[in-house]
Amino acid sequence: MTPFAYLVTIYSTKLTMKKIKKIIFVEPKPPDYHVFTRMPMPRLGTILLGTMLKEAGYEVRSYVEEFAELDVEDLLSADAVGISTITSTAPRAFEIARQVKKRGIPVFMGGPHVTYLPDEALEHCDYVIRGECDDFIVDFIKTIEKGEGFEKISGLSYKVGDRIIHNNIVSLFHDMDKLPIPDYSLVKGLEDGICKKMTIVPLMTARGCPYDCNFCSVTGMFGHKFRFRSKEKVLEELRRLKAAGAEWVFFYDDNFTAHKRRAKELLSGMIENNLTPKWTAQVSVDVAKDLELVKLMKEANCFTVYIGFESINPETLKVYNKKQSVEDIEKCISILHDHGINIHGMFVFGSDEDTIDTIHETLRFTKKNDLETVQFLILTPLPGTRLHDELDKHGRIYTKDWSLYDAHHVVFKPKNMTYYELQNETVKAMKGFYSIGQIMRRAVRLQVLTTSLKTYGRGLTRTWVKRNHDFLDYTKAITQAGSIIDLAAKKTAEDIQEKFRRLEWSGKLTHSESH
Repeated sequence: MTPFAYLVTIYSTKLTMKKIKKIIFVEPKPPDYHVFTRMPMPRLGTILLGTMLKEAGYEVRSYVEEFAELDVEDLLSADAVGISTITSTAPRAFEIARQVKKRGIPVFMGGPHVTYLPDEALEHCDYVIRGECDDFIVDFIKTIEKGEGFEKISGLSYKVGDRIIHNNIVSLFHDMDKLPIPDYSLVKGLEDGICKKMTIVPLMTARGCPYDCNFCSVTGMFGHKFRFRSKEKVLEELRRLKAAGAEWVFFYDDNFTAHKRRAKELLSGMIENNLTPKWTAQVSVDVAKDLELVKLMKEANCFTVYIGFESINPETLKVYNKKQSVEDIEKCISILHDHGINIHGMFVFGSDEDTIDTIHETLRFTKKNDLETVQFLILTPLPGTRLHDELDKHGRIYTKDWSLYDAHHVVFKPKNMTYYELQNETVKAMKGFYSIGQIMRRAVRLQVLTTSLKTYGRGLTRTWVKRNHDFLDYTKAITQAGSIIDLAAKKTAEDIQEKFRRLEWSGKLTHSESH
């Protein structure tokens, strides 16, 4: 054994106090209201990993905080804790990790944010698994048990003394059919059936995206090449969901129809096997270039598609590296509507080519083209993206309070607008789209569900404004001051701290456990 390997063994053995029997996963709740607040869906990563570990003989539980409150006593009964985080949930995830780690329980973290910023995460946890870990999650847990062999785990980051080690990522997970069907009974709050708390059930058929938008972190996490589950595996999962009573499915793929031949085969299989719940999915503008595919989508009971139109400013589309034109967008909307498919359009404001007029024109565009629902988002420099590197390099990012990185808060200095203009005009555009007039327009057409969704969008926008009134004032203040004023960090984890304090006060944590 080399001296380095010996140090790894000694360090890791200190973290392993007993054989691992029980593993708890945590998916922290978002810091603010979002489009799925009323219809929460878990990300599938921790549930898939938990299902694999359950099949390997471990006791597993998963807390998705949008479904059930985190039980701290239960959390501290685990022999290892895994926490998944995106950028906006990172502050809360780090607080949970810190509280658990200081009680002597090994904590590992995964997800896009810590994949790109593992050193930051290691200030709070013991291990970071960068990228995908489906291939080796069981081996990783056994490595913690043995206290050795960490250098063999692909993409693992960990500390030896003060030294941080980053193992190379060997490869992406290729055999998608090795993934189990998610066992939702592992999720606290879903034990009695997924349909009691989920209106729409997520189902993943592929990973990866061939596109390379400059503000997107997907390709860095899952790669440019598509990896598909077989049609048979997807149909098997649909069959189980049908038996469980699921009436709506959301295909979680980043672009469900990017590989058109494969999408047609899957849709045909759904139709032939009478497995056609109402479904939604993310697609790109070029879906409309294949009318056979669009017809199959409708026949297979597609209700709504989510499309990242991103912008109607041709120069912004170039900056975002979107390989589409405004004419492509309009044609796509027209064709999908002609086939009775609703559209949730997503637009991103704030590029160096955007002005206030861009926002106003976009609102007019969405009304003129009769989009059912929209999200007007603010450009956000997520870690791991070219956009982040570019803005950071030029000192244009003014806060690293990750809880604000949810595409609804301005966190960088825009070029052609003030901070306040970008923030306020985006909010005004949302109010304009979800206005009483727009709601009534759908109501008189007797479009009940769309009317309901627009009403929900109006309420969500108004609630967001109330909750974020101070932030709106802040963007106005820094605009007027002409310089950055210190911004108090968004409070996202005080309830976690309070739960641990109460447990200590109750005497259920011993002195040694709390240090």
